[in-house]
Amino acid sequence: MKILIMVPAFNEEKNILKVVESLNIQNPEWDILVINDCSEDNTKEIAVSSKKAIVIDLCNNIGIGGSVQTGFKYAQKYNYDIAVQFDGDGQHIASEISKLLKPIFENQSDVVIGSRFLVKHKGYKSTAFRRFGIKIFQIVNSILIKQRITDNTSGFRAYNKKAINFLSENYPLDYPEPEGVILLAKNNFRISEVFTEMKEREEGKSSISGFKNFVYMVNVLLAILMNSIRPKIKIENQYD
Repeated sequence: MKILIMVPAFNEEKNILKVVESLNIQNPEWDILVINDCSEDNTKEIAVSSKKAIVIDLCNNIGIGGSVQTGFKYAQKYNYDIAVQFDGDGQHIASEISKLLKPIFENQSDVVIGSRFLVKHKGYKSTAFRRFGIKIFQIVNSILIKQRITDNTSGFRAYNKKAINFLSENYPLDYPEPEGVILLAKNNFRISEVFTEMKEREEGKSSISGFKNFVYMVNVLLAILMNSIRPKIKIENQYD
């Protein structure tokens, strides 16, 4: 199977080389695509210098949703069987990718989410306020799609070809991870979760912190509710 690792990155010059190298060491057969979202630092140059990644350099900053959709469009164009979303901040662990791939290999799921909260553990789980917000999203989304999803904001996900083709045209742009759960479930994609560990960010800082956490949570809830009332998207044969 052709597997693409999609790495959206914005101002990750201190992390991107470690991320690319860890993915390449884990499996040299994987294609690594770094989507540089118009970074203001040397993210692009460092990713290119690794000689282990394909780099798409966006000319405008379009956010995480647009960056990941760029990855889906690339995966569709070059006929990949599986695409894995993997953050460029160094918090995801390359050796955990095999857990996401297994349900797709076995044709049990169309989309697999790596969850920090599926089982109790002593590893990194994010800040208390973020965990509170994630719990709220879990309750709301689980009610709306009638399926328990514990980590709706996880950016560590694997998608089969059907999901790649669908999301290349329909991926949410504002709050893509929690909105995407609603969109996919509403359009009858099989979603599952597997427990994956996550590391604390070593360098740089998150774009969402302080008061922005609260604003983010409110905006995500509104976006989730709007997606829940939108009509189902007609899926043509090319998504099969």
